[in-house]
Amino acid sequence: MKVEANTKTSKAKVAADETRGFDMPLFTVPENFREIAEQGVVRARDNCEKMKTASEEIVGILRESCSTNARGVADYSTKVVEILGVNTNAAIDFLTDLMATKSLSDIMQLSATQGRKNFEAASAQNRELWELAQKVATATAEPIKQSFTRVLQKAP
Repeated sequence: MKVEANTKTSKAKVAADETRGFDMPLFTVPENFREIAEQGVVRARDNCEKMKTASEEIVGILRESCSTNARGVADYSTKVVEILGVNTNAAIDFLTDLMATKSLSDIMQLSATQGRKNFEAASAQNRELWELAQKVATATAEPIKQSFTRVLQKAP
């Protein structure tokens, strides 16, 4: 008979649950906790949106920076090719002058003069390349620095 009593009680509970449906929570949450949780969710969504916007801006900044860097590398490469042409012409001129010499003293004097010219040219060319490399580095890094600072100040 005890089994029947338990079965009747169980059936009564199931029947009560069926009439109640899914609207009744298993436990109740105080209203102020619910408001705090909802505010947290809203803040989290806002922060996620801000982070998404910031990351999109950063991607744009990096894309622009890479383009600037690519243009700078192209300029640097063009300068290297230009220097190569100048140095090749100087070497050909030196060989032409060397073939026209008639004495050992003329060869020594021509070699000394050419060595001095080469040293001066190499110094000037290195200075040009260094200045161009600095310009490229600055042009690439400065927008990143300014933009990252601005983007990160906006971020939460």
